[in-house]
Amino acid sequence: MAGDTHLPTGIDPNRPSAARIYDAFLGGTHNFASDRAVAERAVQLVPDLPRIMKANRGFLQRAVRYALSRGIRQFLDLGSGIPTEGNVHEVARQLHPDARVAYVDREPTAVLHAREIIGGDPGTIAIQGDLQQPADILSDPQLRQLIDFADPVCVLMLAVLHFVPDSPELSAALRHYHDVTAPGSILVLSHATASANSEELDRVTDLYNRTGTPLVIRDRDRFAALLDGWDLVEPGIVYGPQWRPEPGDAWDGDPSSSITFAAVGVHP
Repeated sequence: MAGDTHLPTGIDPNRPSAARIYDAFLGGTHNFASDRAVAERAVQLVPDLPRIMKANRGFLQRAVRYALSRGIRQFLDLGSGIPTEGNVHEVARQLHPDARVAYVDREPTAVLHAREIIGGDPGTIAIQGDLQQPADILSDPQLRQLIDFADPVCVLMLAVLHFVPDSPELSAALRHYHDVTAPGSILVLSHATASANSEELDRVTDLYNRTGTPLVIRDRDRFAALLDGWDLVEPGIVYGPQWRPEPGDAWDGDPSSSITFAAVGVHP
């Protein structure tokens, strides 16, 4: 980690990780030189990337507060990455100390870092799992002890589905999460999309492809399909900075330059 010689067992600092690259964009400390090298190259290609990543984190925080305003006190963050720099448990606990959060990521490195961050917090867990295998995730004993699916849950998939290609497995998994959650639950999604300057995103896509984590860029229709079965909350599908901005969230310039769609859906 940046400035830290202690490594959780099983982490290879020389192999870039999508979770740690994202942490580097946010200015976090759970990343290594290999991750920062990819982040720095990506910023050379798209100078706005750190601002884009921080805008996505701002959307996450607003969505968590929205869920809390609806009485939801339990959160399932799929493809969570490393929960640093104002993530779900920090935002939720500021308003409701009894909020419960389960972080799930398929990258062992993200889970190992997450467990170090969480420590002995009984209301927050981090488990390894692939969001395309919902039965395995939802049967995890720790998860079942923490999250009660008889009550509404906030399911988050922030900046993760653009690493998952369209497939019958993905479609079935998304249906499964819908079917297992109680009415009143909400789904929070953000996803990379093209902007007017598609060449920039093409270069970043190529960079990620070379790290072994290919990017899948979806347009509005393909993004909307990910929300099938959920009732969209106003303002619907918009660019991230446009989803219910709060003071201090202003985006300077064309919102499409955030290259990120955002939406929240409610289980009817």
